[in-house]
Amino acid sequence: MEDFQTYWEQVSGLVIEYGASLLLAILVLIIGLWLIKKIVKTVSRTMEKRNVDASLRPFLASIIKALLTIMLVITVASMVGVEMTSFVAVLGAAGLAVGLALQGSLANFAGGVLILLLKPFKVGDFIEANGFSGTVREIQIFYTYITTTQNQEVVIPNGDLSNNAVKNYSFHDTRRIDMTFGIGYEDDIDQAKKILREIVESDSRILQDKGVDIFLEELADSSVNFHVRAWAKSSDFWDIYNNMNEKVKKAFDAAGVSIPFPQRDVHLFQENKA
Repeated sequence: MEDFQTYWEQVSGLVIEYGASLLLAILVLIIGLWLIKKIVKTVSRTMEKRNVDASLRPFLASIIKALLTIMLVITVASMVGVEMTSFVAVLGAAGLAVGLALQGSLANFAGGVLILLLKPFKVGDFIEANGFSGTVREIQIFYTYITTTQNQEVVIPNGDLSNNAVKNYSFHDTRRIDMTFGIGYEDDIDQAKKILREIVESDSRILQDKGVDIFLEELADSSVNFHVRAWAKSSDFWDIYNNMNEKVKKAFDAAGVSIPFPQRDVHLFQENKA
C-alpha cells in the first residue's frame, strides 16, 4: 500500500510539474499545424496572383511547408523540456540515417531542383520520357505527374527525368509535319503531286512561309511513295496530321488515284507423282 502511495505521489508530482507544459505544447502543435496550412495556401495564392511559374509553385509550397513543420517540431520539443543540444544532435543523426536509407528520394529531390532550374520542360508541356508520353500536370519535390492522352495519371521520379533523355514536344512554338502517301505504279505521279500540294497550300493552319516540300521518296514494293514536309504551330500539329490523311484519301478517290495495299503473288505447283 505504501509502495502504491509513493508511486501515486511521484506520478502526481510529474503531472503537476509537466502537465501544463505538455498541454500547452499540444495546443501549440495543433494551432501551429493549422497556421502552416493557412500560410502555405496564402503563399500559393500569392504566387499565382504574381504569375510565378506554374512549375515552381508546388515545389516552393512543399519546401515552405517542410521548413515550417521542422521549426514547429523543434519549438514543441523545447516546450516539453527536451534539451535543444541533445535534440538537434539526435535529429542530425536521425537525418543522416534517413538520408542513407532514402538515397533514391534525395536523388529525386536533386532532380526536381535541376528540372526547375534548367527548365527542360514545364507544366503544360507535352513530353515523352521513361516510355510514357503526356502533358505535365505538376512538378513536386520528388515526382513529376503527367496526364496521358488516354487521361491516365503517370508518376515519374524526378531523378529519372533529370538523368535520362526527355523529348519535349512543346519546347518550340512550331513543329514539322512529316507524312508519307503512296500511289500505284500505274498512276500519274505529276497529278498526285499536284493534288498533295493543293491540299497543303489550302490549309490556313500550315505555315506557308516556312516552306512546303513534296517529293517522290521511294519506289517501294507495292507503291510509289511521296513524302510531304510542312510546318505548323505545335498546338495544331495533331489536328493537321489527322485531317491530312482524310483529305488526301478523298482527293485521291475523286481524281481516280489509287492507294495500293501490299500484294503478293502466290504460285502453286502441282507435283506429278509417278
